[in-house]
Amino acid sequence: MIEKKLNRSKEERAVLVGLIQKDQTDAQVQEYMDELAFLAETAGLDTVKRFVQKMQHPDSKTFVGKGKLEEIKNFVKSKGIDIAIFDDELTGSQISNIADELGINVIDRSDLILDIFASRARTAQAKVQVELAQYQYILPRLKGMWKHLERQGGGIGSRGPGETEIETDRRIVKDKISLLRKRLAEIDKQMFTQRKERGEFIRVSLVGYTNVGKSTIMNLLSKSEVFAENKLFATLDTTTRKVVFDGTPFLLSDTVGFIRKLPHHLVESFKSTLDEVREADILLHVVDVSHQQYEEQIGVVNKTLQELNTFEKPTLTIFNKMDLYEEKNFDAWLEPEVKVEILRELREKWEGLTEGNCVFISAKERLNIDGLRAFMMDKVRKMYKIRYPYRSEFFY
Repeated sequence: MIEKKLNRSKEERAVLVGLIQKDQTDAQVQEYMDELAFLAETAGLDTVKRFVQKMQHPDSKTFVGKGKLEEIKNFVKSKGIDIAIFDDELTGSQISNIADELGINVIDRSDLILDIFASRARTAQAKVQVELAQYQYILPRLKGMWKHLERQGGGIGSRGPGETEIETDRRIVKDKISLLRKRLAEIDKQMFTQRKERGEFIRVSLVGYTNVGKSTIMNLLSKSEVFAENKLFATLDTTTRKVVFDGTPFLLSDTVGFIRKLPHHLVESFKSTLDEVREADILLHVVDVSHQQYEEQIGVVNKTLQELNTFEKPTLTIFNKMDLYEEKNFDAWLEPEVKVEILRELREKWEGLTEGNCVFISAKERLNIDGLRAFMMDKVRKMYKIRYPYRSEFFY
């Protein structure tokens, strides 16, 4: 098992580090840092300070410039900081160089996300997926940052002639990756068999950016108790429930949320979990419309769906958290008719962009849930008529 980097017996104090690179605005990077802070909070860390530097590209040795690194070092020493988290992926040598300079634990955004996934994995499938992604992340960084694997083998024949310790470690990791891939393939085969046994029901999958309210909507629509909280990646494992609206049954699935800068290996490892999305007949794309960068989040989700070859599926976009949208955008002195006009323009904009396939709700306040159900049933019944034109029991 890989050594746990964030093995916390107490709340650790962290600093966050990011770069404003070419083609990036100050506001955009500030949003990235806000998200990194939320990730740190989800991991149980206390974020003390942020450091941001403008550079054309990262320094090949220390990511940030020498002056900025010295500034971070002085702060770390004076404030008793335990860990530095960088918003972009670091190489093994960068991690080693920065850690030597700062004298504390150094991780990047990908490593932090992997740690959160590891702490939240509950099923055998999720645990294998996360462990595989961890080893794939570690492999190219062995030379610069390795803190020795716990060897479970050894003895005569375990080392080749003249083989160095780092080469042995690299071979151990590659063998472990191969073993985990085989184990995951076996689990995927079992999951595929389970999905095939679900029969002829239309399948609907909730997709969206992390923390937009998918699990809350799942609970509302299926009347089940799917784990939901205001933290990133609350849901890792796909949950599927049979739902019946007005005598019409269908299967509803909740899936892991997407996020910008999601580690590539994590996406690859979790593609089997996202088979629910691939095999879905209808997608419900949930959007947190109250978020300042919700349009960029829509783009991240759409790009991921394109990578999964599912972007062309029939999709209903659910603009959630309308209560928070109004709270953030309307003050007490705004004229009622102005509020109505702003909301009208918002709806018209997205009805045009989605060709009328959108609905505006608040899952928390249960606003327009009946409208969401009606919209969904229209799509489900149309899909049944296309697939089973002679099976009237499905859509009457």
